[in-house]
Formats: sequence, structure tokens, C-alpha cells
Amino acid sequence: METKKAIENRRSIRDFKTDAISKDIVEDILNCGRLAPSAKNRQPWYFVIVQEEMKNKIADMMIDYTINNDDTIERKKLGCASSVNPTANVIKQAPILILVFRPKDNNWIVGDSLSIGACVENMCLRATDLGLGSLWIRDIVYVSKQVEEMLEHKDLELNCALSLGVPNQNPKQRPRKELKDIIEWY
Repeated sequence: METKKAIENRRSIRDFKTDAISKDIVEDILNCGRLAPSAKNRQPWYFVIVQEEMKNKIADMMIDYTINNDDTIERKKLGCASSVNPTANVIKQAPILILVFRPKDNNWIVGDSLSIGACVENMCLRATDLGLGSLWIRDIVYVSKQVEEMLEHKDLELNCALSLGVPNQNPKQRPRKELKDIIEWY
């Protein structure tokens, strides 16, 4: 698939089939993430691939967070739906969850986060190229400390996650701003 075609076809998938994804394919996708540019070539990403029980345990942590968090309760009162529970259900459904960690280093939060963004986008595009679906997950941050402790990664910080699997949906592209509305030439 051409790069432009992968960019045009990439979608956030929230409904996956139960088909297994081979270790070789997952590592191919991770390798494409590894090749992303990074600020000062820090390559701040560290991947932990979780499946089955561990993946479901993390999803349950997210659901518990929404039950016990006052902010979520307040948002429900205001009629603002939390995305945490639906995201946890996607995690349970997808066969693969890639946790993306970065070194704990307050001087590099912005640079490392931007670099990880490039890394994850590379992985999403490669997944699309291979006919797989992905969901870039931000809501994992609500349980990042628990996950770090559970996996005994005291020197790393959980930045985001990526669900992977065979898509069970073909959503249309969500609205995008027109190019003319977001550029300025001098």
C-alpha cells in the first residue's frame, strides 16, 4: 500500500474480531514504530505487549477507576460521558494491547511525548497497511501508576497504549478541518 493510501485509510477501530495476531506481525508493527524520528534521537519508547489475562486486568483497572473517581461521577452528573469505560471494553475485545512507556525524566516530557506520537502513528499506519485495525489509547493514563507498579517498571512512565486486531468494522473518516482553514502563508 502506498503511504498516502495508508494515511487516508487509517481509522480508529473500536470493534475487533477475535482472530489472533502473530508475534511476527506484532514485531513488524513495533519495528515500524521504532524507526520513527525522535527528539535528539532519544528513542524514548519502550513497549510491553500484553494479551488475555493481563490485558483484561488493565481494562478492569480502568473500569474500577471510573467507579471510584469523583471526577468521573461529577462528569456523569453534568451529562458528559467518560470515554474510559468504552475504551476499557475495546481493550478487552482486541487481541493485542501494546503499552508504550517512556523514561521518567521531567526535562523531556514534551520531546518524548512528541516522539512517541510519531512512533505510534508509524505503528497505526503499518497496521493499516497490513489490513489490521488499531486504536491509539490515551485513557490508559488514568491507571498508569497502577500498571507501572504491576509490571515493576519504577524507572518508566506509561505514556499511552495501542490496541491491535482484525477490524470488525469499517468506519467512515471522521470530519477533518479543511486545509485552507488551518494554514497561513507569508
